Amino acid sequence: MLRKDATIFGLALGLLAPASANADTKDAKGLEIAKKVDKANEGFEGERSEMEMVLINAHGDKTTRKMSSVILEGKKDGDKSRIEFFWPPDVKGTRMLTWTHKRNSDDQWLFLPAIKRVKRISSNNKSGSFMGSEFSYEDLASQEVEKFTHTLLVEVTENGRKMWKMRRVPIDKRSGYSKQIVWIDQGYMNPVKIEYYDRKEELLKTATFSEYKKHKNHWRVGRIEIVNHQTKKASKIVWKNRELGIDLDEDSFDSDELDS
Repeated sequence: MLRKDATIFGLALGLLAPASANADTKDAKGLEIAKKVDKANEGFEGERSEMEMVLINAHGDKTTRKMSSVILEGKKDGDKSRIEFFWPPDVKGTRMLTWTHKRNSDDQWLFLPAIKRVKRISSNNKSGSFMGSEFSYEDLASQEVEKFTHTLLVEVTENGRKMWKMRRVPIDKRSGYSKQIVWIDQGYMNPVKIEYYDRKEELLKTATFSEYKKHKNHWRVGRIEIVNHQTKKASKIVWKNRELGIDLDEDSFDSDELDS
């Protein structure tokens, strides 16, 4: 009887092994692709742009905001970015500073001119709405490879373009997402669609990335539209006047300078 049980146990292990090996292969391939995409987006040094953000409520009413952004490429750690609103008057002067880290929680600060105070964004509030939009604070940080586990699901072709369909799972348990399903364009080496799933594993929102344009050696998105399937709200950001390869003063990304 013992020998029979051992034989059955051995057979079960044999049946499970191929599936496990296949999963390991997809994980290894997913990490390889993520690193390749990250490498393709390196070397921009500094970036400056203007953006328009539109908030759309469940009834279709729209609110438009205008802002500018500067991004300093990180050499040993993640990127640093600074966003400032300049229209309409009720949000003019609002600024957000983000220091993205490869492994540790990101540092983020928000300057609110109405109360003339800099507010630090808690790590537990990364899933909170950024300025009433469907973009969360963690969406606005650079998506470092080390912050996720990566799995290649399948290679697909849509509208004549080859893509990797990937699953990435946040390592930080304080993330607002349980997982993200990402379609990465193999030409742009950037996402064209991301599905975000909440902590209950339910589809929360979908972002589509379009109007890609090449700036020197780098492709950059021109429009992101995000739809919240649970609230029926939506937001979009449109870029213009984007410049890459510019020199930026690192001191301007100091949190002590945010209210100046």
